[in-house]
Amino acid sequence: MSPDPIVDVARTAQKVMTLTAIILTKNEAGNVAECIASLRDWVDSVVVWDAESDDGTIDIARSAGAQVVVHPFENFAAQRQAALDGVEAEWIFFVDADERATEAVAKEIRAVVGRATDQGPVGYWIPRRNFIVGRETRAGGFFPDYQLRLLRKGFATYDRQREVHEIVELAGEEGYLQEPLIHFNYQNWAQFYAKQRFYSAYEARILAARGIRPRPHNFVLQPLREFYRRFVALGGWRDGLHGLRLALLLAWYYGFKPYWILMLDD
Repeated sequence: MSPDPIVDVARTAQKVMTLTAIILTKNEAGNVAECIASLRDWVDSVVVWDAESDDGTIDIARSAGAQVVVHPFENFAAQRQAALDGVEAEWIFFVDADERATEAVAKEIRAVVGRATDQGPVGYWIPRRNFIVGRETRAGGFFPDYQLRLLRKGFATYDRQREVHEIVELAGEEGYLQEPLIHFNYQNWAQFYAKQRFYSAYEARILAARGIRPRPHNFVLQPLREFYRRFVALGGWRDGLHGLRLALLLAWYYGFKPYWILMLDD
């Protein structure tokens, strides 16, 4: 008996889209198990894409139920692109090891993936609630802090020119999710300072590549602009002394230090 075309159409319409969560790691032994636990019960698979960790991250991830792929690190954009290319699923959800998905996030993403069509969005921005040194930071640019993380495979590409703060290029529409990830992005101030030094050096390389050289007014105007942006325009004052401290630090690391590095390199 020949197959019933009506039944075949119904089966196609009912096809369940596969969803894989990918966690990029490098020495995240203290974070990876909790991150996996927040994902494994509602995605089809969890893949830890590891940059040759040597602190036990790989063993912890496997014990927590994730698949592990070890891939040498070049830069963040290349690492995400390699993971996007190397994992088979209709939808990819990128999560950092220091982020946690809530039940509300799970419900919303499963609903979005479940009703996806060829004419719908191929990428979704998700907000984040940022906790910096134990305190939720709601202003100064730290909320809603949208990240383009839910991607339909075959429709998204990472810009290889952006080594950090990656940019995704979509071949289709984008959408916005409502439920936020929880992001424990800085456990202490030492971690914050180390990460900002890294970002300052990266910004200096960008300026140098553009042929920009420091001038005296840069050391005054750029920090003032960054402080104003963070503390006034983005409402950092609403976080009180915590917001003031962050605005001053970011004015130093983003407004002053890149030009200082450029001057020292000249």
